[in-house]
Amino acid sequence: MKAPSLTLQILGGLIGGLAVGSVLNAVQIPGGTRLVAAADAVGGVWLDALRMTIIPLVFALMVTGMARAADTAGRGGLAGRALVVFAILLLVATGLTALAAPALLSVWPAPAEAAAALRASAAGGLAKIPETPPLADWLRAFIPANPVKAAAEGAMASLVVFALIFGLAVSRLDSARREALVLVFDGVQAAMMVIVRWVLALAPLGVFFLALTVGARTGVGAVGLLGHYVVVITLMCLMAGALGLGAALFGGRTPPGDLAAAMTPVGAMAISTQSSLACLPVMLAACARLGVPEGVRGLVLPLGVALFRITSPAGNLAVALYVAHLYGVHLGTGQVIAGALVAAVVSLAAVGVASSVTFFTTLVPIFMSMGLPMELLPLLLAVETFPDFSRTLGNVAGHVGVTAWAARWRGAGAA
Repeated sequence: MKAPSLTLQILGGLIGGLAVGSVLNAVQIPGGTRLVAAADAVGGVWLDALRMTIIPLVFALMVTGMARAADTAGRGGLAGRALVVFAILLLVATGLTALAAPALLSVWPAPAEAAAALRASAAGGLAKIPETPPLADWLRAFIPANPVKAAAEGAMASLVVFALIFGLAVSRLDSARREALVLVFDGVQAAMMVIVRWVLALAPLGVFFLALTVGARTGVGAVGLLGHYVVVITLMCLMAGALGLGAALFGGRTPPGDLAAAMTPVGAMAISTQSSLACLPVMLAACARLGVPEGVRGLVLPLGVALFRITSPAGNLAVALYVAHLYGVHLGTGQVIAGALVAAVVSLAAVGVASSVTFFTTLVPIFMSMGLPMELLPLLLAVETFPDFSRTLGNVAGHVGVTAWAARWRGAGAA
């Protein structure tokens, strides 16, 4: 009999942990407090084991991703323009989320009782959110005078900027040196991925202990809170995907009926596979149906699948804003802007990572740049399979939408 997938095992750990914790919350048993404290410690050790890989993994991914993206941009005008459009749409999607998510949460907040219990359980453990510095100091903070110190202190925003600059510089070296450095950092990220796989193999247990702690402190209200979270993140991802459809409708001047007909099989494939890569053949057929020249769809679509995930920064920033909402943290404008920039940049550079790893690789830098606690991330990973439907739907909408738009760019028909 085939063993359940890791995602199902993690979900099982979440359900089991919440169930046991809720029982401990409802029925006071001898030694229950010590049991919860022990579960919290074990879960914390597992989470720290995962955290230790994040900075070297993200840095290596961004250096190699930036070097390869810059090399791709230099090969032709269509590829370069596509990368610029990808970056702009990522920033727009993230900016809209920064406005829409807090507005939605103010109108439809998280379940008050569960959120209050969660805040109480985090007393003393919540990271202190730094006040927004003056504009000059805020801008200077993005350039690390000492990158090693920035890494040691977890100053993720400045470390991301340094990784981008370093990756761009690597792309400008002669081929022998460039390939040697890319090979080194590719080896670093591969080694980190091995460690991550080792840690994720224990994820069902780690999530179980962390969920037990949350369940013991919040009771059954945690279930409603997680459902509320799934709906909020889903709406933000679908909003980002709508930008992709807008690119086809307004930029590509695609008739709405033709776009709906072409996207129907793509959407069905996205829901069934939850993988934009698996949807590539169907997306190529959809773009052909929309009249996109073969040279355009053959370049822009694969490039988009590799680099452009329009729901990634929007959904990930929404996760950070949701956690800040749960903990009652008021984020300054500087923290939100820093988180939005990191979300957009990391999503563009961190490519080719499994979804379970991407969740941490893309979220932890955002949380670190905004000063947010990360203890809930494993629990949110356990229910990620539900908003992941909307993430994939939004991504394929972005891929097809930009490709349809690219068909109208000057000179694109000859690509």
